[in-house]
Amino acid sequence: MATPKLEWDTTMYRLAVAQLDKTAALIELDDNIWERLRTPQRALVVSFPFRRDNYVEVDTVFGYRVQHLLTMGPTKGGIRYDVGVDLGETTALAMWMTWKCAIMGLPFGGAKGGVRIDPRGFSEQELQRITRRYTSEIIDMIGPDRDIPAPDLGTNEQTMSWIMDTYSQQKGHAVPGVVTGKPIEIGGSLGRREATGRGVVTCVVESCRQLGLAIDGARVAVQGYGQVGGTAAKLAGELGARVVAVSDLHGGIHDPGGLDLGKVEAWHREHGSFRDYPGVDHVTNGELLELPCEILIPAAIQNQITHENADRIRCRILAEGANGPTTLEADEILWKKGVHVVPDILANAGGVTVSYFEWVQDAQQFFWTEEEVNGRLIQIMQRAYQDIAGLAGSRGIDLRTAAMMRGVRRVAEAKRRRGVFP
Repeated sequence: MATPKLEWDTTMYRLAVAQLDKTAALIELDDNIWERLRTPQRALVVSFPFRRDNYVEVDTVFGYRVQHLLTMGPTKGGIRYDVGVDLGETTALAMWMTWKCAIMGLPFGGAKGGVRIDPRGFSEQELQRITRRYTSEIIDMIGPDRDIPAPDLGTNEQTMSWIMDTYSQQKGHAVPGVVTGKPIEIGGSLGRREATGRGVVTCVVESCRQLGLAIDGARVAVQGYGQVGGTAAKLAGELGARVVAVSDLHGGIHDPGGLDLGKVEAWHREHGSFRDYPGVDHVTNGELLELPCEILIPAAIQNQITHENADRIRCRILAEGANGPTTLEADEILWKKGVHVVPDILANAGGVTVSYFEWVQDAQQFFWTEEEVNGRLIQIMQRAYQDIAGLAGSRGIDLRTAAMMRGVRRVAEAKRRRGVFP
């Protein structure tokens, strides 16, 4: 199928489409649905000014919101603040969110948004002004029954609070369900902050069970010591795994005997990086990926494992905490090496699953305990993993292909059931 030149045609978008095309050919997807799923249903690009703190300098920034699929219900997806944000990246992330929601059985289509800035270069007051203006620019697209944003790279609970407040001011009453990942005080859900990392570790545990590998004592390396990677490292350690390496944007640390995660967390919280951390080997993010370990968790950014380094990966299980960390060419190499890859659309779906819980709790104004949230998340993640692993085993295919097949089939069937209007 020929690919026309599109506004969102970037490397990351081409990866997302290549995964879809591979799957569509395997399941003999109807050509019309195939073509429709390759492009988003709605995409908004905005540019807007904001004042710096001196109220003299005015900058202009670009923002995006993409809704890939509106068939399954309201759309769902995070908002990221990063210098790499563009229409192609946002579209690819929205597509992956569609498959995640379908795999987990959630009543959402995929969406994504972002603002092209480095949030570290702005004060909190400037970030608030950027967030509120961005929200006003996309306000007609979002809503609890339309499109529900959440935190992503470079954003957090406070960002969601500003979005909720801006939206609520326009509506004239509090609308907590417009975003998820909020603080508990304004309708957030217990367990949401740790949900993505908890989902990754749940998939790791299921993978170990499937492969007959003991997680107690297993060596774990985590690239990306943020909310996802930090939580995954902590939970893996609590299960008895030996976390031997962690890293952040500036680099990482490695100790073959296992890191003291309490000291690691305290150091990172105080210093903001692992520079000068004593008594360990210091490694780059690239070197961390190639360390010998049983479990590797890339939880940073996309395109970390490529055809150039895939043959040097020495893990048994690779659980993708980040979106798109492994290229299609690297997938083939890892499959031949026998590396058990748990794909992003399954491994990191815990975040959107607990976002769904939060959305339901906001709608009902009835809130669950943290034990209830965590228990339901683990149950749904286990069920999804076992479903995908069963399909992969019966077809002799890798987990990513199986997950894509399951997600695309569910979306295609929903589109078939709804038909074409008019």
